[in-house]
Amino acid sequence: MASVTIYTTMMCPFCYRAKALLEKKGVSFHEIDVGMDADLRRDMTQKAGGQHTVPQIFIGETHVGGCDELYALDAAGKLDPLLAA
Repeated sequence: MASVTIYTTMMCPFCYRAKALLEKKGVSFHEIDVGMDADLRRDMTQKAGGQHTVPQIFIGETHVGGCDELYALDAAGKLDPLLAA
């Protein structure tokens, strides 16, 4: 299974929604809270091609994007193959 990293903040409802989908699929993930750490947020923004909102989700080396993009991949049947890689 591919490694999953999700950048979050504590009060973000989209972060909770994205994590819920991953948990429902039985996927373990590495969560990085960028809420109180400007250096971590800067790293996230750089890795995410300038995107500064949370969540930012990475599956392996693939930048998925945010919560909406994660759910769109799932609806299109493309999330499970990406996770299995």
